[in-house]
Amino acid sequence: MSLAPVPSPVRTAPIAAAAPTAPPRLRPVPDGTEARGFALYVGIDEAKAAAAGIDLRTLVESLRRQIAELAPTAETYAAVALASAGAGGRDVDVVRLALQDPSALARQSDEPDPDLVEAVVIDLTRKRVYLGDDAAPLTYKEFELLQYLVLREGRTIARAELIAGLWGAADEDAPNERTIDVHVRRLRAKLGKYQDIVRTVRGTGYRFDRHADVVLRSSVRGPSPDVF
Repeated sequence: MSLAPVPSPVRTAPIAAAAPTAPPRLRPVPDGTEARGFALYVGIDEAKAAAAGIDLRTLVESLRRQIAELAPTAETYAAVALASAGAGGRDVDVVRLALQDPSALARQSDEPDPDLVEAVVIDLTRKRVYLGDDAAPLTYKEFELLQYLVLREGRTIARAELIAGLWGAADEDAPNERTIDVHVRRLRAKLGKYQDIVRTVRGTGYRFDRHADVVLRSSVRGPSPDVF
């Protein structure tokens, strides 16, 4: 009885060890510098946290514990951002400004960092508004309305004050307290996704809320340019 030939063993080349890969970097950094950590801005006020069933202290401690588990040698520091009651604006932008975020402060100044891409520029001198590189198609009166609110930042302006300040009693085209809402609605529509810088305060009026990505430019010093 003949036996079937035994097949020769298959020879395989040894598997080369995978070359170690460098850990991914968060973002390119300039020559001569190194990333030493990061800042995470969390925008949530005490009322919103409470509505979610948590408080800010518990939230901070939870994040610290998670970081300690992921990177035991990491050092953490938490600071709470305080703002005037009713300051408005997006929570995360208020946090950036309150904690002196350099990019947020640069956007707030008259001479912003040229390397930053500005989202909204309100030029009070030239009476123009730019959304990125594009000029917003505001009418003269729409700009006057925005300017009136900007120069009174953080204060809620009643509809009656807007009408008296921008049209006057002798102006036949002056709106009433109901139709002023139409003017504000048109202004907000032309501001596009940044329309919430003009905030409606229900039952009272309107207010300008500064965001971190809004730059005000003006060569005017002294009294407001809309006061004659």
